[in-house]
Amino acid sequence: MHTVLPFLLAMVAGIVLLEIWATKLRIAYPILLVVAGLLVSLLPGLPHVKINPDLIFFIFLPPLLFEAAWSISFKEMKKWWRIIGSFAFLVVFFTALSVALVTNYLIPGFTIALGFLLGGIVSPPDAVSTGAIMKFVKIPKSASAILEGESLLNDASSLIIFRFALVAVGTGQFVWQEASLDFLWMVLGGAGIGLLLGWIFVMAHKKLPTDAPSDIALTLIEPYFMYWIAEQLHSSGVLAVVCGGLFMANRRLLFLNSTSRIRGYSVWESFVFILNGIVFLLIGLGLPEIVDGIRATGMPLSTAIRYGVIVTGVLIGARMVSSYAAMVATLIFRPSVAPRASSRRRQLLMPLMLGWTGMRGVVSLAAALSIPVKLDHGGFFPHRDLILFITFVVILLTLVVQGLTLPYLIKYGRIFDGMREEAEEEAVKKLKRGLKVHVHQFLKNKYDHELQGHVGLQRLLAHWEEKLKAADDDWMNDKTKTIYLEMLECQRQYLVELNKDVNVSEEIIRSQLYQIDLEEERLRVI
Repeated sequence: MHTVLPFLLAMVAGIVLLEIWATKLRIAYPILLVVAGLLVSLLPGLPHVKINPDLIFFIFLPPLLFEAAWSISFKEMKKWWRIIGSFAFLVVFFTALSVALVTNYLIPGFTIALGFLLGGIVSPPDAVSTGAIMKFVKIPKSASAILEGESLLNDASSLIIFRFALVAVGTGQFVWQEASLDFLWMVLGGAGIGLLLGWIFVMAHKKLPTDAPSDIALTLIEPYFMYWIAEQLHSSGVLAVVCGGLFMANRRLLFLNSTSRIRGYSVWESFVFILNGIVFLLIGLGLPEIVDGIRATGMPLSTAIRYGVIVTGVLIGARMVSSYAAMVATLIFRPSVAPRASSRRRQLLMPLMLGWTGMRGVVSLAAALSIPVKLDHGGFFPHRDLILFITFVVILLTLVVQGLTLPYLIKYGRIFDGMREEAEEEAVKKLKRGLKVHVHQFLKNKYDHELQGHVGLQRLLAHWEEKLKAADDDWMNDKTKTIYLEMLECQRQYLVELNKDVNVSEEIIRSQLYQIDLEEERLRVI
Protein backbone atom coordinates (compact mmCIF):
# COMPACT_ATOMS: atom_id res chain seq x y z
CA MET A 1 0.00 0.00 0.00
CA HIS A 2 2.82 2.40 0.91
CA THR A 3 4.39 1.67 -2.47
CA VAL A 4 1.27 1.87 -4.60
CA LEU A 5 -0.28 5.00 -3.07
CA PRO A 6 2.58 7.39 -4.00
CA PHE A 7 2.53 5.91 -7.47
CA LEU A 8 -1.23 6.55 -7.81
CA LEU A 9 -0.77 10.12 -6.59
CA ALA A 10 2.05 10.60 -9.08
CA MET A 11 -0.21 9.20 -11.80
CA VAL A 12 -2.91 11.78 -11.04
CA ALA A 13 -0.30 14.54 -11.07
CA GLY A 14 0.95 13.22 -14.41
CA ILE A 15 -2.59 13.27 -15.81
CA VAL A 16 -2.91 16.94 -14.89
CA LEU A 17 0.44 17.83 -16.47
CA LEU A 18 -0.40 15.91 -19.64
CA GLU A 19 -3.73 17.73 -19.94
CA ILE A 20 -1.95 21.09 -19.60
CA TRP A 21 0.56 20.05 -22.26
CA ALA A 22 -2.21 18.81 -24.56
CA THR A 23 -4.01 22.16 -24.28
CA LYS A 24 -0.80 23.99 -25.13
CA LEU A 25 -0.27 21.75 -28.16
CA ARG A 26 -3.98 22.10 -29.10
CA ILE A 27 -4.59 18.37 -29.29
CA ALA A 28 -7.04 16.18 -27.39
CA TYR A 29 -5.64 15.13 -24.01
CA PRO A 30 -6.78 11.45 -24.35
CA ILE A 31 -4.26 11.11 -27.18
CA LEU A 32 -1.37 12.05 -24.89
CA LEU A 33 -2.77 9.95 -22.06
CA VAL A 34 -2.96 6.75 -24.08
CA VAL A 35 0.53 7.32 -25.51
CA ALA A 36 1.82 8.05 -22.01
CA GLY A 37 0.23 4.83 -20.79
CA LEU A 38 2.16 2.95 -23.46
CA LEU A 39 5.44 4.64 -22.54
CA VAL A 40 4.92 4.21 -18.79
CA SER A 41 4.36 0.50 -19.28
CA LEU A 42 7.89 0.21 -20.68
CA LEU A 43 9.58 1.64 -17.58
CA PRO A 44 11.23 -1.04 -15.41
CA GLY A 45 10.44 -1.48 -11.73
CA LEU A 46 6.95 -0.03 -11.68
CA PRO A 47 4.48 -1.64 -9.23
CA HIS A 48 1.71 -3.75 -10.72
CA VAL A 49 -1.70 -2.19 -10.16
CA LYS A 50 -4.22 -5.02 -9.85
CA ILE A 51 -7.92 -4.21 -10.21
CA ASN A 52 -10.73 -6.71 -9.88
CA PRO A 53 -12.31 -6.94 -13.37
CA ASP A 54 -15.76 -7.22 -11.81
CA LEU A 55 -15.35 -3.73 -10.34
CA ILE A 56 -14.20 -1.99 -13.53
CA PHE A 57 -17.70 -1.22 -14.76
CA PHE A 58 -18.96 -0.27 -11.32
CA ILE A 59 -16.08 2.11 -10.54
CA PHE A 60 -15.79 4.00 -13.80
CA LEU A 61 -18.91 3.75 -15.96
CA PRO A 62 -21.72 5.08 -13.69
CA PRO A 63 -20.20 8.52 -12.98
CA LEU A 64 -18.92 8.94 -16.56
CA LEU A 65 -22.34 8.16 -18.04
CA PHE A 66 -24.15 10.25 -15.43
CA GLU A 67 -22.01 13.30 -16.13
CA ALA A 68 -22.48 12.88 -19.88
CA ALA A 69 -26.27 12.75 -19.42
CA TRP A 70 -26.15 16.01 -17.46
CA SER A 71 -24.05 17.71 -20.13
CA ILE A 72 -26.00 16.77 -23.24
CA SER A 73 -28.87 18.81 -24.69
CA PHE A 74 -32.01 16.69 -24.39
CA LYS A 75 -33.81 19.03 -26.77
CA GLU A 76 -31.22 18.43 -29.48
CA MET A 77 -31.41 14.69 -28.85
CA LYS A 78 -35.17 14.77 -29.52
CA LYS A 79 -34.63 16.83 -32.65
CA TRP A 80 -32.15 14.38 -34.18
CA TRP A 81 -33.38 11.19 -32.54
CA ARG A 82 -33.66 9.24 -35.80
CA ILE A 83 -30.04 9.75 -36.80
CA ILE A 84 -28.83 9.31 -33.22
CA GLY A 85 -30.86 6.12 -32.81
CA SER A 86 -29.56 4.63 -36.04
CA PHE A 87 -25.94 5.32 -35.09
CA ALA A 88 -26.37 4.25 -31.48
CA PHE A 89 -28.05 0.91 -32.21
CA LEU A 90 -28.03 -0.14 -35.87
CA VAL A 91 -24.50 1.05 -36.60
CA VAL A 92 -23.14 -0.50 -33.40
CA PHE A 93 -24.71 -3.86 -34.24
CA PHE A 94 -23.48 -3.69 -37.85
CA THR A 95 -19.97 -2.84 -36.61
CA ALA A 96 -19.98 -5.70 -34.08
CA LEU A 97 -21.23 -8.10 -36.75
CA SER A 98 -18.48 -6.99 -39.16
CA VAL A 99 -15.81 -7.52 -36.51
CA ALA A 100 -17.26 -10.92 -35.60
CA LEU A 101 -17.24 -12.19 -39.18
CA VAL A 102 -13.76 -10.90 -40.00
CA THR A 103 -12.10 -12.18 -36.80
CA ASN A 104 -13.86 -15.55 -37.06
CA TYR A 105 -12.42 -15.95 -40.55
CA LEU A 106 -9.02 -14.44 -39.80
CA ILE A 107 -7.99 -15.61 -36.32
CA PRO A 108 -7.59 -19.36 -35.73
CA GLY A 109 -9.87 -20.61 -32.95
CA PHE A 110 -11.74 -17.31 -32.73
CA THR A 111 -15.45 -18.20 -32.62
CA ILE A 112 -18.38 -16.02 -33.69
CA ALA A 113 -19.22 -15.51 -30.01
CA LEU A 114 -15.70 -14.24 -29.32
CA GLY A 115 -15.97 -12.06 -32.41
CA PHE A 116 -19.19 -10.47 -31.12
CA LEU A 117 -17.54 -10.03 -27.73
CA LEU A 118 -14.66 -8.14 -29.32
CA GLY A 119 -17.11 -6.24 -31.55
CA GLY A 120 -19.16 -5.17 -28.54
CA ILE A 121 -16.00 -3.92 -26.86
CA VAL A 122 -14.58 -1.84 -29.71
CA SER A 123 -17.76 -0.70 -31.49
CA PRO A 124 -18.75 2.35 -29.34
CA PRO A 125 -16.95 5.64 -30.15
CA ASP A 126 -15.77 7.52 -27.09
CA ALA A 127 -17.56 10.70 -26.01
CA VAL A 128 -14.58 12.03 -24.06
CA SER A 129 -12.17 11.76 -26.98
CA THR A 130 -14.59 13.30 -29.46
CA GLY A 131 -15.51 16.13 -27.09
CA ALA A 132 -11.86 16.90 -26.37
CA ILE A 133 -11.08 17.13 -30.07
CA MET A 134 -14.14 19.28 -30.80
CA LYS A 135 -12.76 21.92 -28.41
CA PHE A 136 -10.33 22.97 -31.12
CA VAL A 137 -12.71 23.02 -34.12
CA LYS A 138 -16.06 24.69 -34.73
CA ILE A 139 -18.88 22.49 -35.97
CA PRO A 140 -22.62 23.17 -36.30
CA LYS A 141 -24.86 22.43 -33.33
CA SER A 142 -26.66 19.72 -35.34
CA ALA A 143 -23.48 17.70 -35.93
CA SER A 144 -22.36 18.19 -32.33
CA ALA A 145 -25.75 17.03 -31.01
CA ILE A 146 -25.65 13.90 -33.19
CA LEU A 147 -22.16 12.97 -31.98
CA GLU A 148 -22.97 13.63 -28.31
CA GLY A 149 -26.30 11.78 -28.42
CA GLU A 150 -24.77 8.82 -30.22
CA SER A 151 -21.88 8.56 -27.77
CA LEU A 152 -24.30 8.52 -24.83
CA LEU A 153 -26.54 5.75 -26.16
CA ASN A 154 -24.06 3.57 -28.04
CA ASP A 155 -22.40 2.63 -24.76
CA ALA A 156 -25.62 0.90 -23.70
CA SER A 157 -26.15 -0.92 -27.01
CA SER A 158 -22.55 -2.10 -27.27
CA LEU A 159 -22.45 -3.32 -23.68
CA ILE A 160 -25.68 -5.27 -24.21
CA ILE A 161 -23.97 -7.03 -27.13
CA PHE A 162 -20.91 -7.55 -24.92
CA ARG A 163 -22.99 -9.11 -22.14
CA PHE A 164 -24.80 -11.56 -24.44
CA ALA A 165 -21.54 -12.54 -26.12
CA LEU A 166 -19.93 -13.07 -22.72
CA VAL A 167 -22.73 -15.47 -21.77
CA ALA A 168 -22.41 -17.30 -25.09
CA VAL A 169 -18.66 -17.74 -24.64
CA GLY A 170 -19.09 -18.96 -21.07
CA THR A 171 -21.95 -21.43 -21.72
CA GLY A 172 -21.15 -22.40 -25.30
CA GLN A 173 -24.74 -21.87 -26.40
CA PHE A 174 -27.12 -19.07 -27.34
CA VAL A 175 -30.91 -19.45 -27.16
CA TRP A 176 -32.59 -16.77 -29.29
CA GLN A 177 -35.96 -16.91 -27.51
CA GLU A 178 -34.44 -16.40 -24.08
CA ALA A 179 -32.05 -13.80 -25.45
CA SER A 180 -34.93 -11.78 -26.97
CA LEU A 181 -36.80 -11.69 -23.66
CA ASP A 182 -33.63 -10.83 -21.78
CA PHE A 183 -32.90 -8.05 -24.27
CA LEU A 184 -36.36 -6.51 -23.81
CA TRP A 185 -36.02 -6.62 -20.03
CA MET A 186 -32.53 -5.15 -20.17
CA VAL A 187 -33.70 -2.23 -22.32
CA LEU A 188 -37.15 -1.53 -20.88
CA GLY A 189 -36.26 -2.55 -17.34
CA GLY A 190 -33.06 -0.53 -17.33
CA ALA A 191 -34.78 2.59 -18.64
CA GLY A 192 -37.71 2.18 -16.24
CA ILE A 193 -35.50 1.60 -13.20
CA GLY A 194 -33.40 4.64 -14.09
CA LEU A 195 -36.45 6.89 -14.45
CA LEU A 196 -38.00 5.62 -11.21
CA LEU A 197 -34.80 6.11 -9.22
CA GLY A 198 -34.25 9.50 -10.85
CA TRP A 199 -37.71 10.59 -9.66
CA ILE A 200 -37.01 9.26 -6.15
CA PHE A 201 -33.70 11.12 -5.99
CA VAL A 202 -35.31 14.36 -7.19
CA MET A 203 -37.97 14.05 -4.49
CA ALA A 204 -35.28 13.32 -1.88
CA HIS A 205 -33.37 16.49 -2.82
CA LYS A 206 -36.58 18.53 -2.65
CA LYS A 207 -37.91 17.13 0.62
CA LEU A 208 -34.68 16.84 2.63
CA PRO A 209 -33.10 20.00 4.10
CA THR A 210 -29.96 19.63 2.01
CA ASP A 211 -27.27 22.22 1.39
CA ALA A 212 -24.66 22.42 -1.38
CA PRO A 213 -22.16 19.90 0.11
CA SER A 214 -24.86 17.32 0.81
CA ASP A 215 -26.46 17.86 -2.62
CA ILE A 216 -23.12 17.27 -4.33
CA ALA A 217 -22.37 14.22 -2.16
CA LEU A 218 -25.74 12.72 -3.09
CA THR A 219 -25.19 13.28 -6.81
CA LEU A 220 -21.86 11.48 -6.54
CA ILE A 221 -23.45 8.29 -5.18
CA GLU A 222 -26.73 8.37 -7.13
CA PRO A 223 -25.34 6.96 -10.41
CA TYR A 224 -23.81 4.06 -8.48
CA PHE A 225 -27.18 3.28 -6.90
CA MET A 226 -28.87 3.38 -10.33
CA TYR A 227 -26.30 1.09 -11.86
CA TRP A 228 -26.12 -1.36 -8.94
CA ILE A 229 -29.89 -1.75 -8.46
CA ALA A 230 -30.48 -2.26 -12.21
CA GLU A 231 -27.69 -4.85 -12.38
CA GLN A 232 -29.06 -6.68 -9.35
CA LEU A 233 -32.38 -6.96 -11.19
CA HIS A 234 -30.53 -8.27 -14.30
CA SER A 235 -31.37 -5.27 -16.47
CA SER A 236 -29.06 -2.71 -18.08
CA GLY A 237 -27.25 -0.61 -15.49
CA VAL A 238 -25.91 1.59 -18.28
CA LEU A 239 -29.41 2.47 -19.54
CA ALA A 240 -30.56 3.04 -15.96
CA VAL A 241 -27.80 5.60 -15.39
CA VAL A 242 -28.38 7.29 -18.77
CA CYS A 243 -32.17 7.56 -18.39
CA GLY A 244 -32.00 8.52 -14.72
CA GLY A 245 -29.32 11.09 -15.45
CA LEU A 246 -31.34 12.65 -18.28
CA PHE A 247 -34.43 12.79 -16.05
CA MET A 248 -32.57 14.54 -13.24
CA ALA A 249 -30.63 16.85 -15.55
CA ASN A 250 -33.82 18.25 -17.05
CA ARG A 251 -35.11 19.03 -13.53
CA ARG A 252 -31.94 20.51 -12.09
CA LEU A 253 -33.60 23.91 -11.62
CA LEU A 254 -36.35 22.33 -9.52
CA PHE A 255 -34.33 20.52 -6.86
CA LEU A 256 -30.87 22.16 -6.84
CA ASN A 257 -30.25 25.76 -5.81
CA SER A 258 -27.73 28.02 -7.49
CA THR A 259 -24.99 27.19 -4.97
CA SER A 260 -25.36 23.45 -5.51
CA ARG A 261 -25.35 23.85 -9.29
CA ILE A 262 -22.26 26.05 -9.40
CA ARG A 263 -20.17 24.05 -6.94
CA GLY A 264 -21.41 20.72 -8.29
CA TYR A 265 -20.32 21.63 -11.81
CA SER A 266 -16.71 22.17 -10.68
CA VAL A 267 -16.63 19.04 -8.51
CA TRP A 268 -18.01 16.81 -11.26
CA GLU A 269 -15.74 18.27 -13.91
CA SER A 270 -12.64 17.46 -11.84
CA PHE A 271 -13.93 14.05 -10.73
CA VAL A 272 -14.71 12.87 -14.26
CA PHE A 273 -11.44 14.25 -15.58
CA ILE A 274 -9.45 12.17 -13.05
CA LEU A 275 -11.50 9.04 -13.77
CA ASN A 276 -10.93 9.41 -17.51
CA GLY A 277 -7.22 9.93 -17.02
CA ILE A 278 -6.82 6.92 -14.75
CA VAL A 279 -8.70 4.54 -17.01
CA PHE A 280 -6.65 5.62 -20.04
CA LEU A 281 -3.44 4.93 -18.17
CA LEU A 282 -4.56 1.61 -16.68
CA ILE A 283 -4.36 -0.24 -19.96
CA GLY A 284 -0.79 0.97 -20.42
CA LEU A 285 0.21 -0.27 -16.99
CA GLY A 286 -1.24 -3.69 -17.78
CA LEU A 287 0.23 -3.91 -21.28
CA PRO A 288 3.41 -5.87 -20.35
CA GLU A 289 1.31 -8.57 -18.70
CA ILE A 290 -0.98 -8.69 -21.77
CA VAL A 291 2.01 -9.00 -24.11
CA ASP A 292 3.49 -11.77 -21.92
CA GLY A 293 0.17 -13.62 -22.08
CA ILE A 294 0.14 -13.43 -25.88
CA ARG A 295 3.70 -14.71 -26.11
CA ALA A 296 2.88 -17.53 -23.70
CA THR A 297 0.31 -18.80 -26.19
CA GLY A 298 3.01 -18.94 -28.86
CA MET A 299 1.54 -16.12 -30.97
CA PRO A 300 4.14 -13.70 -32.35
CA LEU A 301 3.62 -10.09 -31.28
CA SER A 302 3.72 -8.97 -34.91
CA THR A 303 0.74 -11.22 -35.65
CA ALA A 304 -1.25 -9.73 -32.77
CA ILE A 305 -0.42 -6.22 -34.00
CA ARG A 306 -1.57 -7.19 -37.50
CA TYR A 307 -4.87 -8.43 -36.09
CA GLY A 308 -5.29 -5.12 -34.24
CA VAL A 309 -4.63 -3.08 -37.38
CA ILE A 310 -7.10 -5.16 -39.41
CA VAL A 311 -9.82 -4.82 -36.77
CA THR A 312 -9.22 -1.07 -36.70
CA GLY A 313 -9.64 -0.95 -40.47
CA VAL A 314 -12.88 -2.94 -40.20
CA LEU A 315 -14.21 -0.48 -37.60
CA ILE A 316 -13.39 2.56 -39.69
CA GLY A 317 -14.79 0.96 -42.86
CA ALA A 318 -18.02 -0.17 -41.16
CA ARG A 319 -18.62 3.29 -39.72
CA MET A 320 -17.96 4.95 -43.07
CA VAL A 321 -20.37 2.61 -44.85
CA SER A 322 -22.96 3.18 -42.14
CA SER A 323 -22.59 6.97 -42.34
CA TYR A 324 -23.20 7.09 -46.08
CA ALA A 325 -26.02 4.54 -45.81
CA ALA A 326 -27.66 6.71 -43.14
CA MET A 327 -27.30 9.77 -45.37
CA VAL A 328 -28.89 8.01 -48.36
CA ALA A 329 -31.73 6.61 -46.24
CA THR A 330 -32.40 10.04 -44.70
CA LEU A 331 -32.43 11.79 -48.07
CA ILE A 332 -34.84 9.20 -49.47
CA PHE A 333 -37.26 8.74 -46.58
CA ARG A 334 -36.88 11.87 -44.43
CA PRO A 335 -35.32 14.64 -46.54
CA SER A 336 -36.84 17.35 -44.33
CA VAL A 337 -34.73 16.34 -41.30
CA ALA A 338 -31.40 15.94 -43.11
CA PRO A 339 -28.70 18.43 -42.04
CA ARG A 340 -28.49 21.11 -44.72
CA ALA A 341 -25.36 21.70 -46.75
CA SER A 342 -24.65 24.52 -49.18
CA SER A 343 -23.28 22.27 -51.92
CA ARG A 344 -23.30 18.68 -53.14
CA ARG A 345 -19.60 18.38 -52.27
CA ARG A 346 -20.17 19.32 -48.63
CA GLN A 347 -23.20 17.05 -48.46
CA LEU A 348 -20.99 14.16 -49.54
CA LEU A 349 -18.23 15.10 -47.07
CA MET A 350 -20.56 15.30 -44.06
CA PRO A 351 -20.83 11.48 -43.62
CA LEU A 352 -17.05 11.30 -44.03
CA MET A 353 -16.66 13.56 -40.98
CA LEU A 354 -19.20 11.56 -38.96
CA GLY A 355 -17.46 8.35 -39.98
CA TRP A 356 -14.03 9.70 -39.05
CA THR A 357 -15.13 10.61 -35.50
CA GLY A 358 -15.06 7.01 -34.30
CA MET A 359 -12.27 7.33 -31.73
CA ARG A 360 -12.42 4.60 -29.09
CA GLY A 361 -11.67 5.13 -25.43
CA VAL A 362 -12.92 4.68 -21.88
CA VAL A 363 -15.87 2.33 -22.43
CA SER A 364 -13.82 0.00 -24.61
CA LEU A 365 -11.04 -0.11 -22.03
CA ALA A 366 -13.45 -0.80 -19.17
CA ALA A 367 -15.25 -3.52 -21.10
CA ALA A 368 -12.02 -5.25 -22.12
CA LEU A 369 -10.60 -5.15 -18.59
CA SER A 370 -13.84 -6.55 -17.17
CA ILE A 371 -13.46 -9.84 -19.07
CA PRO A 372 -12.96 -12.50 -16.39
CA VAL A 373 -9.66 -14.33 -16.29
CA LYS A 374 -11.41 -17.68 -15.81
CA LEU A 375 -14.75 -19.13 -16.86
CA ASP A 376 -17.30 -20.48 -14.39
CA HIS A 377 -16.10 -24.06 -14.88
CA GLY A 378 -12.55 -23.05 -13.98
CA GLY A 379 -10.94 -22.90 -17.42
CA PHE A 380 -9.10 -19.82 -18.65
CA PHE A 381 -11.10 -17.39 -20.76
CA PRO A 382 -10.15 -18.04 -24.41
CA HIS A 383 -8.06 -15.39 -26.17
CA ARG A 384 -8.49 -12.88 -23.31
CA ASP A 385 -5.00 -11.41 -23.71
CA LEU A 386 -5.43 -11.15 -27.48
CA ILE A 387 -8.78 -9.33 -27.06
CA LEU A 388 -7.17 -6.91 -24.59
CA PHE A 389 -4.24 -6.31 -26.91
CA ILE A 390 -6.46 -5.75 -29.98
CA THR A 391 -8.56 -3.32 -27.93
CA PHE A 392 -5.45 -1.36 -27.00
CA VAL A 393 -4.26 -1.24 -30.62
CA VAL A 394 -7.70 -0.05 -31.76
CA ILE A 395 -7.78 2.72 -29.15
CA LEU A 396 -4.23 3.79 -29.90
CA LEU A 397 -4.71 3.92 -33.68
CA THR A 398 -8.13 5.58 -33.66
CA LEU A 399 -7.04 8.19 -31.12
CA VAL A 400 -3.71 9.01 -32.74
CA VAL A 401 -4.59 8.66 -36.43
CA GLN A 402 -8.19 9.84 -36.49
CA GLY A 403 -7.86 12.16 -33.50
CA LEU A 404 -4.90 14.06 -34.91
CA THR A 405 -6.27 14.28 -38.46
CA LEU A 406 -9.95 15.09 -37.73
CA PRO A 407 -9.39 18.82 -37.01
CA TYR A 408 -7.48 19.20 -40.28
CA LEU A 409 -10.17 17.27 -42.17
CA ILE A 410 -12.83 19.66 -40.89
CA LYS A 411 -10.72 22.78 -41.36
CA TYR A 412 -9.14 22.18 -44.75
CA GLY A 413 -11.99 20.10 -46.14
CA ARG A 414 -14.27 23.10 -45.45
CA ILE A 415 -17.01 20.61 -44.64
CA PHE A 416 -19.08 23.08 -42.66
CA ASP A 417 -18.60 26.16 -44.81
CA GLY A 418 -22.02 27.44 -45.74
CA MET A 419 -23.64 25.46 -42.94
CA ARG A 420 -23.15 28.01 -40.17
CA GLU A 421 -26.12 28.60 -37.99
CA GLU A 422 -26.97 31.97 -36.51
CA ALA A 423 -23.77 33.51 -35.14
CA GLU A 424 -23.42 32.80 -31.45
CA GLU A 425 -22.72 36.43 -30.63
CA GLU A 426 -25.92 37.53 -32.33
CA ALA A 427 -27.90 34.77 -30.65
CA VAL A 428 -26.62 35.85 -27.23
CA LYS A 429 -27.41 39.51 -27.94
CA LYS A 430 -30.90 38.62 -29.08
CA LEU A 431 -31.48 36.51 -25.98
CA LYS A 432 -30.23 39.28 -23.67
CA ARG A 433 -32.49 41.83 -25.36
CA GLY A 434 -35.43 39.52 -24.77
CA LEU A 435 -34.40 39.10 -21.14
CA LYS A 436 -34.15 42.86 -20.66
CA VAL A 437 -37.62 43.51 -22.04
CA HIS A 438 -39.10 40.66 -20.03
CA VAL A 439 -37.53 41.76 -16.72
CA HIS A 440 -38.38 45.42 -17.34
CA GLN A 441 -42.03 44.51 -17.83
CA PHE A 442 -41.94 42.27 -14.75
CA LEU A 443 -40.61 45.06 -12.51
CA LYS A 444 -42.94 47.68 -13.96
CA ASN A 445 -46.03 45.48 -13.61
CA LYS A 446 -45.35 44.18 -10.10
CA TYR A 447 -43.35 46.94 -8.37
CA ASP A 448 -44.30 50.10 -10.24
CA HIS A 449 -45.65 51.77 -7.09
CA GLU A 450 -42.38 51.12 -5.21
CA LEU A 451 -40.01 52.37 -7.91
CA GLN A 452 -40.74 56.03 -7.32
CA GLY A 453 -38.31 57.67 -4.94
CA HIS A 454 -36.22 54.54 -4.27
CA VAL A 455 -32.71 54.91 -5.66
CA GLY A 456 -31.88 51.22 -5.37
CA LEU A 457 -34.92 49.98 -7.25
CA GLN A 458 -34.54 52.61 -9.96
CA ARG A 459 -30.94 51.59 -10.54
CA LEU A 460 -32.04 47.96 -10.48
CA LEU A 461 -34.56 48.63 -13.22
CA ALA A 462 -32.16 50.68 -15.36
CA HIS A 463 -29.07 48.47 -15.02
CA TRP A 464 -30.35 44.96 -14.24
CA GLU A 465 -28.07 43.32 -16.79
CA GLU A 466 -24.86 44.71 -15.28
CA LYS A 467 -22.91 42.72 -12.76
CA LEU A 468 -23.92 43.49 -9.23
CA LYS A 469 -21.47 45.70 -7.34
CA ALA A 470 -21.23 45.94 -3.60
CA ALA A 471 -22.74 49.17 -2.26
CA ASP A 472 -24.21 50.64 0.90
CA ASP A 473 -27.40 49.47 2.55
CA ASP A 474 -29.44 52.19 0.88
CA TRP A 475 -28.64 50.63 -2.49
CA MET A 476 -28.94 46.97 -1.54
CA ASN A 477 -31.17 46.58 1.47
CA ASP A 478 -33.25 43.50 2.32
CA LYS A 479 -36.22 44.65 0.23
CA THR A 480 -34.07 45.26 -2.83
CA LYS A 481 -32.38 41.87 -2.40
CA THR A 482 -35.74 40.12 -2.22
CA ILE A 483 -36.95 41.80 -5.41
CA TYR A 484 -33.64 41.14 -7.18
CA LEU A 485 -33.77 37.44 -6.28
CA GLU A 486 -37.34 37.31 -7.56
CA MET A 487 -36.20 39.01 -10.75
CA LEU A 488 -33.46 36.40 -11.24
CA GLU A 489 -36.01 33.62 -10.83
CA CYS A 490 -38.19 35.43 -13.37
CA GLN A 491 -35.27 35.34 -15.79
CA ARG A 492 -34.85 31.60 -15.24
CA GLN A 493 -38.49 30.97 -16.01
CA TYR A 494 -38.20 33.07 -19.16
CA LEU A 495 -35.19 31.06 -20.31
CA VAL A 496 -36.90 27.75 -19.51
CA GLU A 497 -39.87 28.76 -21.66
CA LEU A 498 -37.59 30.07 -24.40
CA ASN A 499 -35.74 26.74 -24.41
CA LYS A 500 -38.91 25.05 -25.66
CA ASP A 501 -38.27 26.73 -29.02
CA VAL A 502 -36.39 24.16 -31.11
CA ASN A 503 -34.56 26.95 -32.98
CA VAL A 504 -32.90 28.31 -29.83
CA SER A 505 -29.57 26.76 -28.86
CA GLU A 506 -29.74 25.03 -25.49
CA GLU A 507 -26.03 25.65 -25.05
CA ILE A 508 -26.68 29.40 -25.00
CA ILE A 509 -29.62 28.94 -22.64
CA ARG A 510 -27.46 26.97 -20.21
CA SER A 511 -24.72 29.58 -20.40
CA GLN A 512 -27.19 32.30 -19.45
CA LEU A 513 -28.65 30.19 -16.64
CA TYR A 514 -25.14 29.68 -15.29
CA GLN A 515 -24.55 33.43 -15.32
CA ILE A 516 -27.80 33.95 -13.41
CA ASP A 517 -26.65 31.40 -10.82
CA LEU A 518 -23.37 33.30 -10.44
CA GLU A 519 -25.28 36.57 -10.05
CA GLU A 520 -27.45 35.06 -7.34
CA GLU A 521 -24.42 33.72 -5.49
CA ARG A 522 -22.76 37.12 -5.62
CA LEU A 523 -25.90 38.74 -4.27
CA ARG A 524 -26.08 36.35 -1.32
CA VAL A 525 -22.63 37.32 -0.01
CA ILE A 526 -23.38 41.07 0.02
